[in-house]
Amino acid sequence: MFQIVRYFRYASKAKNLHLHSTFFTTTTPPPPIEVALTESTGRGVFATRPIGAGELIHKAKPVVSHPTISSLNSVCYYCLKKLHLAKSNIGFCSHECEDQAKAFCKIEKKGDWSAFNDYCRTQGLKYPLLVKRLACMVISRAVSADYLDILQPASLSTHMLSLLEDEFLLLRNTFETSDITNEEISFLTMQWYTGVLARIRINAFRVEVAVGSYEDLLLSAAASVAAEAAVGNAVYMLPSFYNHDCDPNAHILWIENTSARLKALRDIQAGEELTICYIDASMDRDARQTILYEGFGFRCNCLRCSSND
Repeated sequence: MFQIVRYFRYASKAKNLHLHSTFFTTTTPPPPIEVALTESTGRGVFATRPIGAGELIHKAKPVVSHPTISSLNSVCYYCLKKLHLAKSNIGFCSHECEDQAKAFCKIEKKGDWSAFNDYCRTQGLKYPLLVKRLACMVISRAVSADYLDILQPASLSTHMLSLLEDEFLLLRNTFETSDITNEEISFLTMQWYTGVLARIRINAFRVEVAVGSYEDLLLSAAASVAAEAAVGNAVYMLPSFYNHDCDPNAHILWIENTSARLKALRDIQAGEELTICYIDASMDRDARQTILYEGFGFRCNCLRCSSND
């Protein structure tokens, strides 16, 4: 079982944590939020001024993303935007996306990923695909091997670690049998793999392209937005610091690609923590508690759960 950092609510005890500006796309003026630490361990996102219901808080671009296996030929291989026509192999929605993906695609094309993809497909795995893309980004020198170290990792049991060995070996062997030098993949150890996967497991978002226009969604105060099937998974830096609440005051949504938008679901006071719901908020309390504990390793004590709602 893995664990997630306990979430917290007291901004008065917080200390600011500064993040690199490239981790999120700002609006103008800068977004009205700050990431802060409390005296007890953990991090959260807090409002620096009053935020109105329906207000766009900020946008965020992923630091790493990947389509689902079933979407490989129907969405852009970089931004996950749905393609007008399905491709016989990977495709892009624009020359810009193709150019942005050039570095990691050049590395990826050197290997035969059929065995790795088949393993992920038969085992129902999605996070190893994100690790593969991150490894290609590291080899291409687009990012450093410790790129995700700032994120909170899950605590993996001995049993879970043993299950990761096969997928790690498939990843490593694919690089070893391609035109990649041992020096270039010297970072790719079992320790690196498990460390990255532990962070991805509790920080990755399931990207669902919403139905409807951006303006309609911003006017909606509903926590649940109608969406089509997930097109992929992505890790974001700033959104990863939002803690969970079964009655959240903010929501993350996608309009047509991996560019995420965080919007307020109701009025938020200055100094108040911004929260999102990690799961389907419409489920009953017992179902929510089970999924949060089994999927994220914590028991939710939000006001809604405490009142047995």
